[in-house]
Amino acid sequence: MYDLLIKNGKVVDGTGADARIADVAMKDGKVVEVGGNLGGNETSQNIAAETIDAEGKLVTPGFVDIHTHYDGQATWDTALDPSASHGVTTIVMGNCGVGFAPVKPGKEEWLIQLMEGVEDIPGSALSEGMNWEWESFPEYLDALDKREYAIDIGTQVAHGAVRGYVMEERGAKNEPATPEDIAQMADIVAEAAEAGALGVSTSRTLGHKAMDGEPVPGTYAAEDELFALGHAINKSGGVFELAPAGAAGLDIVAPKKEIDWMCRLSAEAEIPVSFVMLEVQAAPELWRELMEESLTATQNGAQIFPQVAGRPFGLLIGLQTHHAFAKRPTFMKLASLSLDEQVAEMKKPEVKAAILSETDEDPDPTKMFDTMHLMVQGFLDKLFVLGTPPNYEPDPSMSVTAVAEAKGIAPLEVAYDTMLHENGKAMCMLPLFNYFHGNLDAVAEQLTHPQAVMGLSDGGAHCGMICDASLPTFMLSHWTRDRSRGKKLPLEWIVKKQTHDTAALYGLTDRGTLTPGKRADINIIDYEKLSLKSPRLVHDLPANGRRLLQDATGYDHTIVAGQITRRNDKDTGARPGRLIRGRR
Repeated sequence: MYDLLIKNGKVVDGTGADARIADVAMKDGKVVEVGGNLGGNETSQNIAAETIDAEGKLVTPGFVDIHTHYDGQATWDTALDPSASHGVTTIVMGNCGVGFAPVKPGKEEWLIQLMEGVEDIPGSALSEGMNWEWESFPEYLDALDKREYAIDIGTQVAHGAVRGYVMEERGAKNEPATPEDIAQMADIVAEAAEAGALGVSTSRTLGHKAMDGEPVPGTYAAEDELFALGHAINKSGGVFELAPAGAAGLDIVAPKKEIDWMCRLSAEAEIPVSFVMLEVQAAPELWRELMEESLTATQNGAQIFPQVAGRPFGLLIGLQTHHAFAKRPTFMKLASLSLDEQVAEMKKPEVKAAILSETDEDPDPTKMFDTMHLMVQGFLDKLFVLGTPPNYEPDPSMSVTAVAEAKGIAPLEVAYDTMLHENGKAMCMLPLFNYFHGNLDAVAEQLTHPQAVMGLSDGGAHCGMICDASLPTFMLSHWTRDRSRGKKLPLEWIVKKQTHDTAALYGLTDRGTLTPGKRADINIIDYEKLSLKSPRLVHDLPANGRRLLQDATGYDHTIVAGQITRRNDKDTGARPGRLIRGRR
């Protein structure tokens, strides 16, 4: 008997092969057979403990998301939404040089402030939700290993935490590391590799700062420090992941300089290097140079993988998140009201006139995100109503500035009116990256580059700014079915991109395809109904912390290790997910 049998589905198996009608049989958490009419003429109850009729539905491997930040959430939450809601069955966290191990007793809050500053995860939620059961990285893994999840989790050891642990205040202030410091850091990373770390991560972008305004520890690290970390993670064959200089568009450097050391590190340490790559406003063609350098390097023996996003990368703007009027005196008087009360007041003509005519109050220099209103005001020509269903590839004629010009009114007035739609819950998209030309043609080029790997969902992070954990759903619905402003991409290729390819980068070769012997991590998808809903703000984190969630429809079943974890877009409560230790 099979444990679970999927009948008559359109199987897109993650290998890139053409879709085909087939059955998929599972036993003991693994795929055991894929083929036509499995079980012959036997009745279903004689073939499997449970049979699912998937006629007319897609059957794909579960998605493997390699760029998330659930490092804290995984210590208290077992569901791991929003990723689990979008067909993701495996995540990798510990990206961009920030994490929670190792930690010296008494330094927990410093790591929380670092994560909050870089990844916009409410510090109060982390402080209340996390139960610190560890000091070393292996002890952190042991703490995660005690828990059961809806999906599998793996993690990397973060340079920022390691540097802070070894160098303390000197590390936090980005002072140069001594040879003794570097040796200690390398020992910690090697210990993490032996315990099961999937990689080591660092950040070199000036846009990543702790709540005190200091760049992430390791931002200015010299090559000897970076190379020591790379050689140390080699003990497990792990990945070296980084947000490079230039990634945030604030510190553009010659691409040859950054790629050069990555290539030498990859070749010397014999490890893959994966770096965040976006189309930036300040140098919109830089990504092409970086990708070509990556390809050349790989042809010369290095393993360099630019990590790309599948849609615009920026902010969700609205009355509940960030907006242009947050520092206007009249609005500040309304800020403590409920959303319904704010909307009612802001609809009054005299309130609207006052807010539009006022000058902004000075920002608070002690608050990390207290200048967001200025960013919104400066990019009204890039601000688009997201809409329902959300439109992530709007025409430039739909920007706030363009609409204002067509109506003959001020852009700020359009922004104000838009913010009150849907009873104040309307969202606008501000694409700071990947939308310089007003379409996703550059993203299509990035995705189809031979060295590109899918990433940058930031699941679990930027809680009040984005919800890009919905990317796997968008990749299927937009790129293979709905896109109207440019070429679509093949369904089989998109599935492979976020299953086999992402798993393979981290050596998770026990999953990512629907072939016998692989883990039974599977999605059954109603492809025609697959869609994204508008992002919504909830306060369900510890300490009433806020985050944006984005629901999907169309996931009939998500299966992890042979158990159904989601049925008809709802969590079943099954928790077969576990910690992954090392390459498989």
